[in-house]
Amino acid sequence: MWLENPSKECDPYRMNQSLPIAPCGAIANSMFNDTLSLYEIKDGSEVAIPLTKKGIAWWTDKNVKFRNPTLTGNATLESVFEGTSKPINWNKAVYELDKSDPDNNGFINEDFIVWMRTAALPTFRKLYGLIEKKEATYAALAPGNYSLHVVYNYPVLSFDGRKRMILSTISWMGGKNPFLGIAYITVGSICFFLGIVLLIIHHKYGNRNNSADIPN
Repeated sequence: MWLENPSKECDPYRMNQSLPIAPCGAIANSMFNDTLSLYEIKDGSEVAIPLTKKGIAWWTDKNVKFRNPTLTGNATLESVFEGTSKPINWNKAVYELDKSDPDNNGFINEDFIVWMRTAALPTFRKLYGLIEKKEATYAALAPGNYSLHVVYNYPVLSFDGRKRMILSTISWMGGKNPFLGIAYITVGSICFFLGIVLLIIHHKYGNRNNSADIPN
């Protein structure tokens, strides 16, 4: 079975104490697994704001690219992963990522799927959860005081890493991404400049008659 013999490309996060790691590899091992809880402070008490963990991954990733092992008979997700080890820096096994929802567990856990879509730059954003609006006419977060509770699991001090939680709005085009805007403007400006240069060259040299008059 492929769970028992991970790819050698996963080294050095392929085996842990002679047990195959599931999921293996450095990207999976570095998955952000801190627990973030957001609260609104009302009348001196904290009111939890639920964060939706479904719908944060691409549909194609969730339903096509990532799949759990096939369950046959009375097998459970836990029994299928029996004999494997969790990644070294994880605090729970892959089949325990979301105990409250079996459809969001294992390799099809949306937090895991979002993390496995690697970023191009060392500084990046990953969608952690969604705050759903209760009413369309009001903002998802009303003006006021809020507190954030963080359960620190994944260590980043060894490579001088940093973690941040950013509250932002998203649309059908996704969240805020200044890199793409800068890239599009830069490439567009270069194309415009080259177009002007080629137009000048064509206007200056394009009408020359290259044919030579050959006398009889």
